[in-house]
Amino acid sequence: MTKRVTFYIDGFNFYFGIKRARNIDKNWGKCYWIDIVKLCESFLGENQTLEKVVYFTASPMNPSKNSRQSSFLNANKLINGEKFEIVRGQYMEKCFPCPFCNATISKPEEKKTDVNISVRMLADCVEDKTDTVALVSADSDLIPPLDYIQRLYPQKNIKVYFPPTNYSYDIKDKLLQHRSKPVLMKNNLPRFLKSVMDDVVTIGDKSFRIPEKWKNMSV
Repeated sequence: MTKRVTFYIDGFNFYFGIKRARNIDKNWGKCYWIDIVKLCESFLGENQTLEKVVYFTASPMNPSKNSRQSSFLNANKLINGEKFEIVRGQYMEKCFPCPFCNATISKPEEKKTDVNISVRMLADCVEDKTDTVALVSADSDLIPPLDYIQRLYPQKNIKVYFPPTNYSYDIKDKLLQHRSKPVLMKNNLPRFLKSVMDDVVTIGDKSFRIPEKWKNMSV
């Protein structure tokens, strides 16, 4: 019997994991412009089918960063249609005192993503929309919903994928209690490279191009 797998991607965790990985190996710089659905499909096992990839993110307040993210998300939506869903949180300015002077510093902080991921994973289990919950994040704040699913929906499988350079001992220890272990995406660079999109993605009259800043990130 074929089992449905849904991937829930913490976009902030995923993106910055790749960004840090590039400092270690320049080849990761090619992986900003990636077909997320194709990547997730490469992790499926026998008798598994991809139900959907749900990508949780927030629109950056910086116009240039927002433009790059929009190109990436729109290209993925164009290629993958209903297989790829975007759930947005938001950035909010957070103020805190400078440790070196009396000035107040403001810094954008992502909000709602953890809650959005938690609610969606639980809802898909309640509504029986998936057989396997595949979380792509190393954020330990997501342990409570994983606990809840394991306790109330033991028939559902849980897989956790740590984005490159990200790791959570708390999540690892929690999975070990259930005879499971996280997948380290940092060990799967070839899967990422095989999922890189063409510089220009075109279907019909719609077209999206890799941002110029990302074109030479592997150099």
